[in-house]
Amino acid sequence: MPDQGLFRNAAGERDRWAERERGRDPGTEHDPDRDAWADGEPDLPLWELIQTSHVVARDFTAVFASVGLTPTQFGVLATLADGDDLSQAELARVIMVRPQSMGELVASLLDRGLVERDSPGGRGRRAGLRITATGRELLSRAQPAVVTFNAPEAMGLSAAEAAELTRLLRIVRATLS
Repeated sequence: MPDQGLFRNAAGERDRWAERERGRDPGTEHDPDRDAWADGEPDLPLWELIQTSHVVARDFTAVFASVGLTPTQFGVLATLADGDDLSQAELARVIMVRPQSMGELVASLLDRGLVERDSPGGRGRRAGLRITATGRELLSRAQPAVVTFNAPEAMGLSAAEAAELTRLLRIVRATLS
């Protein structure tokens, strides 16, 4: 069975559990014959980011579901609330989803009266989308829960650590985009 240390949580509980299961004291030297990494498990920050994103996405989905939104719908409403009318393609770029997935998403928001088109659009004509009063009201109901979920103490961080994490994540996203 491959080493499962790669899938440990941030606190390292899985590593400590695995060490105890192998009959070793946690924190002692690794066994190259039994470990997946010859020189010990390396720091893999992007893998940690992926693992963390799964936890965050699951919990954010619950936060948004409490007001009847998905995370992507929230992203659309929050983006449009900034005041710009954007096309579906522009929205897709801003919220980082594939343009092909925007049609159904926008249709659901239009059906619920959360957004509206600024013109009928059509082949080769841009049709901007804007948030409605109903969309703004729903967004305002979601925002307190989003702020609470993002509070440094909810993440186990100090305010300075949360600010540094945000700064670093923005650098990584900009570099990899």
